[in-house]
Amino acid sequence: MDLQISVFLLFILFTAGHSLSCYECMGLNGSCADQKLKTCPSGSLQCESSTAVVQVGDITSKVKAKDCASDCQSGSMNLGTVKATGSCCNTDQCNLQDAPDPSNVPNGKTCFSCENRTGQTCTSILSCSGTEDRCIKATVNFEGQSVSVKGCASKSVCDATTSVSGIVSFSCCEGNMCNGVQSVSQSFLFLCCSLLSYFLLH
Repeated sequence: MDLQISVFLLFILFTAGHSLSCYECMGLNGSCADQKLKTCPSGSLQCESSTAVVQVGDITSKVKAKDCASDCQSGSMNLGTVKATGSCCNTDQCNLQDAPDPSNVPNGKTCFSCENRTGQTCTSILSCSGTEDRCIKATVNFEGQSVSVKGCASKSVCDATTSVSGIVSFSCCEGNMCNGVQSVSQSFLFLCCSLLSYFLLH
């Protein structure tokens, strides 16, 4: 009996004291060569790895990152000038491999994206790629201003429950270019048709 209690207490001690360990790095030159092993804080249940490709004009840069995460979703997002993929796992040191580079293979889906930093012009048509099967629309606080962001995302990114600092609103939809201003355009068109029929019939 005493042996069983001792074994039970030892098991509780080991399971309560075990923390997840993940690799951590921030590779601004497209490589995570200097990754280090890190014991995650309590509440971190997953290890994550991400790869982002930023293209401004002819300049392309790649950023790779790894860390612990409290809530993480594998998937990809494409905002036109920024493409990112993320991989999540939940065992010790499981994020040793880098997240894959974002896919460049179009999947036939199209969404609106914003082509300027202020987010005022969001009429560019973006070809989605890989697993990106949703259109997204978000409002982000950036340097004290609200900026519109639009693009493509995987369903898993849309299903994520994590709230991200600086994001005021975030929504996803299915269907080509469903993240645009079609509802406003349709309302405007309906209003014009109503006015036209009123003048023609009266």
